[in-house]
Amino acid sequence: MNRGNLFVSLCVITGLALAGSIAIAQQAKEQAHESKIAAHGQQEANLPPGWTEADMQACTAAGTPGKMHAHLAESVGEWQGQNTMWMGPGSAPIKSECTANFAAIMDGRFIKCTVTGEMPGMGPFEGFGLYGYDNVAQKLVANWVDNCGTGIMDGTGELSPDGKTLTWKFTYNCPITKKPTVMREVETTTGPNTKTFEMFGTDPKSGTEYKMMVIEYTRKA
Repeated sequence: MNRGNLFVSLCVITGLALAGSIAIAQQAKEQAHESKIAAHGQQEANLPPGWTEADMQACTAAGTPGKMHAHLAESVGEWQGQNTMWMGPGSAPIKSECTANFAAIMDGRFIKCTVTGEMPGMGPFEGFGLYGYDNVAQKLVANWVDNCGTGIMDGTGELSPDGKTLTWKFTYNCPITKKPTVMREVETTTGPNTKTFEMFGTDPKSGTEYKMMVIEYTRKA
């Protein structure tokens, strides 16, 4: 075989090999595309009737804890509180103590708070609250019950830009006026293991806001 024929043969062989490689790559690409279509079809088949993937993704996002949930979780632990309470505007302060336990529940989606203590002249106190962040409403949310009443307080919160002050506004039915009333609570982080809790209520006689309680919290080791 002369050089010319050898060169032609090599070109033919190389061309056939290249064509074969292209065909194999194209076949693999088509198979991957078909697998993707099949997986997509299977996923759509598993969706509730009338739902789209976007609907399912929206529900997943609504239930996924984020940075606001992580911020609330910074309170997890047991805290000792020194209380100062006022029964009304201008009344003498009343001193007492309490213990607050904050625990993360539902895989970090909510924070459960349980407070126990003594109300001077009124007996043992016990309160329970749930705190969270509603991803859909884009709001901090909470509710509260205690052994001083039979109603459930519902509230929303707002975090300051520096992340140190959390202001809650709770709505409850005043037993004296028999009307919905707002109670304002301000939590201020003063250190890694210290914070101040202030409660402001409305005097049912004058209708003016006054400071009802201050609790100086220290996290237990």
